[in-house]
Parts: sequence; structure tokens; C-alpha cells
Amino acid sequence: MTYPIGSTNEVGGPDGYSYGAVVVRAGSDAQAPFEELLRSIRFTGWIAPPADDWLVALGDPGAGVVAAERRGIIEVGGMAAEHIAAPVLALRVRRDRQLAIVAWDGAEEIGRYSSDPSQEPGDDDDILAEPVGVAFAFAFARLVGREEVAEDLADLLAEELDPDSVYESERLRQALRLLGMPDWIVAANSLPRDIPTGPRAAELVRLRAGRSGFPGWVRHAFIRRLRRRRAAPPAIADPPRQSQGMGGIEPWMF
Repeated sequence: MTYPIGSTNEVGGPDGYSYGAVVVRAGSDAQAPFEELLRSIRFTGWIAPPADDWLVALGDPGAGVVAAERRGIIEVGGMAAEHIAAPVLALRVRRDRQLAIVAWDGAEEIGRYSSDPSQEPGDDDDILAEPVGVAFAFAFARLVGREEVAEDLADLLAEELDPDSVYESERLRQALRLLGMPDWIVAANSLPRDIPTGPRAAELVRLRAGRSGFPGWVRHAFIRRLRRRRAAPPAIADPPRQSQGMGGIEPWMF
């Protein structure tokens, strides 16, 4: 069940929040190599303290370029999975109108989902505005040891939301709860203030272009302008198109 705009459970917003996170299923001993990797690729964002065997990094800007070589939060997730050799999920919400989930088991990518590939930047009107990758819900559930929720997760990811009344943040929050993952991620737009129900801002490690403190401010002042001119790679590189025709295959089956 989704929540409509204006409900007491609202987490989105009419201005269309965008945010992204890399979530690593690993103990606190993986925090140091995780942070080391983020610094080495000149990541900009926040690193949350370890909690319940989850490590979380939040990108800034969440749906944009957050690291060197035009890496978005999804590309950073792939690097983290390979570097730490652990289960990793990259989560990205774009303007609260698109949810993307990509998962890896170590270096192997096991699934890629987008609720609406047509919401990527650009003027390509030929892309179908329908979910892609719903079947990977079963792989996502297995990855975190929650096989029993796989069907519920698939139903949630396949659900067509009313863009005028329901935000993708609600879909993500429900998915995180099903998977036993930190659901405070949906309030990431609160940063740099404290995150409701999540860690306090003072508990987070703030990185700007891979550095903290004043050196980060100096480096990021120049890099930020360059990154904001570029778009992060799309979640689905080759999405289904209207001009292709589906031949009886539904987009959600991809």
C-alpha cells in the first residue's frame, strides 16, 4: 500500500526531492576500507556511522555526479561492492518520480531496477514510462537474507504510482522496511541538518571531493561546478522504447 501526498507518513515533497545512497551489508570493521575507497575516488557526501551491520554513504547531489570520472551513486556502489567484497545496494530517487535500485554480491551485479526509466535527464520521449527489472526483487531479497518478502517486494516494485498523489520515496521506504534496511535514508534530503529517525548530522563524516574539513571546501569549490554540468549515467542503459514494440513482453519482466 502506498501513502498519498499529505498523509502523516509523507516523506517526499512537491519540489521533487532527489537523493542517493550506497548501503553495504558489512560489520564495523569494513567502515575504514569503505571510507578509504570513497576518499580515493573523490566522493562528495556523507558517511553514516555503522549500525546493525549496515554501512551507509549518502551522495551530494544524490541523483547527480558524486565522484571522479562522472560516477553517480550507482557507480560508486559498484566500486564499493568490488572493493569490500560484500553485498551492496545502490538506491537513487530522482525528483521523487523515479526510484532506481542496483545490487551486487561482491563484484557480481545481481539486479537492476528502475520504476520509470523515462525520468532520466534528457528529451528522449520514446522511452517507456514503466518499471523495468521488477523480477530482480527476488534477488534483492535473497541478497539480504529476506527471501520470505520477495513476492511482496515484487508487487511493490511493480505497482504503478499516481505521480500526482504518491512519491517514490514512499515506495523506497516500504522496500527498505521489507528488506530490513535503514529506512531513515528516505529523509536524506534533511542534510546538512539532522536526519529524522536517523543519525545526527554531527555523527556523519562529511566529505567534499574526498576530503574533510577545510581542504575539502577548497577542493570542492572548483570541482562542484564541473560536476553539476554533467549528468550521472542512467540506471538502465538501454531501456525499452515505444518504437521497439514489446512483442507481448511486459516491461516489468526485464
